[in-house]
Amino acid sequence: MATDYDAPRKTDDDISEDSIEELKNRRMDKASGIVDVDEADLNESLELPGADLSNEELAVRVLPRQADEFTCGQCFLVHHRSQLAKEVNGQLVCRDCAA
Repeated sequence: MATDYDAPRKTDDDISEDSIEELKNRRMDKASGIVDVDEADLNESLELPGADLSNEELAVRVLPRQADEFTCGQCFLVHHRSQLAKEVNGQLVCRDCAA
């Protein structure tokens, strides 16, 4: 359903003055927009946590850490050197963790 954002908005007083017939028509309009979805199709695409994925193969190429990158000592993510904030106890810390 398209919304006209230029139309004047109703105040709380205007909403309370709506007739019962208008409210019933709105409820019927909302119910007519419901789409019937087959639950079996949804179950096939749903992956549960802890599911056995041992027969799945990843198609991702993993690169080792580059010379201009570092691993944050707090979040353990690999960042570019431009994200380096400080060194704490011999560990490099990124800007996000330092904030």
